[in-house]
Amino acid sequence: MSTNLTRRDFAKIAGSAALAMTTAPLAGLAQTPVESRPKPAQGIAAAFPDGFSWGVATSAYQIEGAIKEDGRGASIWDTYAHTPGKIRNGHNADIANDHYHRYKDDVRLMQDMGVKNYRFSIAWPRIFPDGIGQPNAKGLDFYNRLVDALLEAGIEPFPTLYHWDLPQALQDKGGWQSRDTAKAFADYAGYMARALSDRAKRFFTINEFFSFVDLGHRGAEMMVDGKKVRIELAPGLRLSNAKLNQVRHNAVLAHGLSVEAIRANGKAGTKCGPADNLSTAVPAIETPENIRAAEIATREMNAGYLTVILEGKYADAYLAAAGNDAPKFTEEDLKIISSPVDFIGLNVYRPSVYVVASERASGFRPISFNKSHPRMLSLWHVLGPEVMYWAPRQMQSLWKTKEIYITENGCAASDQMSANGTVDDSDRIMFLRNHLAHLQRATAEGVPVKGYFHWSLMDNFEWSDGFANRFGLVYVDYKTQQRTPKLSAAYFREAALRNAVV
Repeated sequence: MSTNLTRRDFAKIAGSAALAMTTAPLAGLAQTPVESRPKPAQGIAAAFPDGFSWGVATSAYQIEGAIKEDGRGASIWDTYAHTPGKIRNGHNADIANDHYHRYKDDVRLMQDMGVKNYRFSIAWPRIFPDGIGQPNAKGLDFYNRLVDALLEAGIEPFPTLYHWDLPQALQDKGGWQSRDTAKAFADYAGYMARALSDRAKRFFTINEFFSFVDLGHRGAEMMVDGKKVRIELAPGLRLSNAKLNQVRHNAVLAHGLSVEAIRANGKAGTKCGPADNLSTAVPAIETPENIRAAEIATREMNAGYLTVILEGKYADAYLAAAGNDAPKFTEEDLKIISSPVDFIGLNVYRPSVYVVASERASGFRPISFNKSHPRMLSLWHVLGPEVMYWAPRQMQSLWKTKEIYITENGCAASDQMSANGTVDDSDRIMFLRNHLAHLQRATAEGVPVKGYFHWSLMDNFEWSDGFANRFGLVYVDYKTQQRTPKLSAAYFREAALRNAVV
């Protein structure tokens, strides 16, 4: 199936002739004078700043497939997905979306959707099959071809260097429990900066520390509908407090070392920063006292990750709570971890907690989510679109961040193909419209959010949920690999073209 969609195709998806008259391919938009571009319809006032960039995001293991082709080594997710009982319905990503072979079609699909930036991850074991040693030329060639195809389509590449697929060979040597893994990651990061920075100018170092560290090395339990649900990711370990804290330290050290490596090996003008799922406290009621309480809570909740990266020290409360289980580190480690970054990527899905001000020592009191609190399809996905305002605002107020990207935001939905060949994902459009409205509020107040990446371009292997939960703007038939843009794809295209909440 060709994915080079026409304006008529998008009009059919949206069910509106008006859409066909107001949309145009991205390549055409780039050459259109500002005064003749589509104007916001009457009533649309929530515009983003000039230069705001619109993108989509994916990760290598979730879409590429071809896990044994062209010299790729095994990753911890290959091992974990083939362990009985770990993945819903026994799924694995051996083929996934077959993006490794279909990337040209997927790039054309992005171009037709008005995408300007593409955040993808590089599979570490595709570049270094054993994590270290001799690089795999065929693995690098794939990413060279992908970057070239993106640039030809007018799409800026934003590579992410680590999205959880640690080479299994390194896991066998201790994985993130070993400090050597942090050094190996820096070597890999430096190699990729040398190879791609002539065309890719912005690199994300590590994606979501909490997810691959805490959920991969301890797991977590949460209450859903009165029942305890366990969440776990690869490699599926259950470490002690002391060992888990050391893994946290090794992970942020890897980030700092990779920043140094990118600076040393990238072309002039290469920029980098982490992409993290900031644990965000939202004021339950918007008063000055509660706003300050929420900032205090956010700083404390991120003590092991963004707080130490941006402050160059572990919070006193974090070390006190850890006690004898605190990580072992040196002052030189802290200097490396806090190496200056050019931007911060925020993966924003839900509030971590609502808080109010309190006289207690911490300065805040957490508010439990009511049992009736609405959520999206995923069990963990509590609905709270106001987090899209508070997360970047708190980044600026706490750490004076100069440049912020929303590197992930989206939701799973119960998407089904209708008899007439459309996927009308009304809940995803509701989710998008409300989150973008809160993001626009942040930009209108001067919070330096430079762009938005939707998660995800297309349905994919959604980690422990396998292929059951669909997050994409594009529906994927995994048997035929046919791609069908959903109604939300038309919504995203309109928002990108108008640079506004629509």
